[in-house]
Amino acid sequence: MTVLKRYVLRLFMSLKYITANVVDRNNGRIIATASTVEHSIKNSLECGRSCNAKAAMVVGEVLAMRLRVEGLDQGQGRGIHVDVNKEVEKKGFKNRTKVWAIVNALKNNGVKLVLEDNVEGENPSDPTF
Repeated sequence: MTVLKRYVLRLFMSLKYITANVVDRNNGRIIATASTVEHSIKNSLECGRSCNAKAAMVVGEVLAMRLRVEGLDQGQGRGIHVDVNKEVEKKGFKNRTKVWAIVNALKNNGVKLVLEDNVEGENPSDPTF
């Protein structure tokens, strides 16, 4: 049995770090990942005790590059599913700017995303929502 929403974006945020994964739900495998824990990303940022939207944007850009290398930037036709409202609820209202920064970085770098349950009036291109 195949899952309709095969590729899903999952975000993990703490006070210090941001991690974004694309998961293949058919086999539970992480397809691509990017995190501020990685030395190459960490050394290019000034996160300190709290990562900001700029760090989230860099994570999104690196993830987009890795998805292109894997050939999955189009999610094999259907796209990569993102439930932004669920991610914002899980991460807390204060992190919505970071969530939108990652989503926008992926979209701006050519990754095909399928946004789910987008609240009317919210503009996905505006990271202040």
